[in-house]
Amino acid sequence: MIRNILAVVVGLVVFMVVASICGAVLRVAWPDYVAAAPEYAFTLAMQIARLAIGAVSTLAAGAVTGAIAKRNRAVVLATGIVLVVIFVPIHVTVWDKFPIWYHLVFLVSLVPVTLLGAGRRA
Repeated sequence: MIRNILAVVVGLVVFMVVASICGAVLRVAWPDYVAAAPEYAFTLAMQIARLAIGAVSTLAAGAVTGAIAKRNRAVVLATGIVLVVIFVPIHVTVWDKFPIWYHLVFLVSLVPVTLLGAGRRA
């Protein structure tokens, strides 16, 4: 039980760390992205880059959760669900800043990509 809770918590932390590192690299490498950020005036390419960061972060979260929880599918699934619970309110606050497809791609992908990150056995 403790191992499973730890797996979810560590998976969420890994998500945030990977997203933060990737976001920092994106900001250093893409000055136009930095300029667009305050107004959320992201181009399609910038939106796709943000979604790619989300996918990489979610894969990493699933991989770590799966490794700690010994590929327990229910624990990996719980991590994906917690990510959805965390991100729905955030996306509601920026709903008008992005096209609907952006929100749907990000939110709908969280659970399956978390499971994918854990591998076939999860």
